Amino acid sequence: MIRAFALAAIGIVAPLSAAAHQLVVFASVDCEAVTVEAKFSNGKVAQLGDVRVLDGLNNLVLRLKLERDGTARVPLADVDHTGGLVIEVETGDHDNYWIVTPEDIARKCGS
Repeated sequence: MIRAFALAAIGIVAPLSAAAHQLVVFASVDCEAVTVEAKFSNGKVAQLGDVRVLDGLNNLVLRLKLERDGTARVPLADVDHTGGLVIEVETGDHDNYWIVTPEDIARKCGS
């Protein structure tokens, strides 16, 4: 009985601890740039990481480093965003992405 309880407890705690380290990526658009934010699901800011920006055809168009505040800024004038953008963030052991659609950009630019 104790062994079954211990196994059940491990089964509950293991997924919770893994989820605590999930990387959350968010990107918002204004008419000049995409602002990328990366943090862990526990709220801690991802202070070190690489940001890759891909165009709508999955071609790498820009590489950036995360700032110490967990953000990066992608100037829209520096990338072909007509097909949208995929923003990938990698912090070593964790990675995630955000898709910015052409509609997201058009909505913010009043197009």
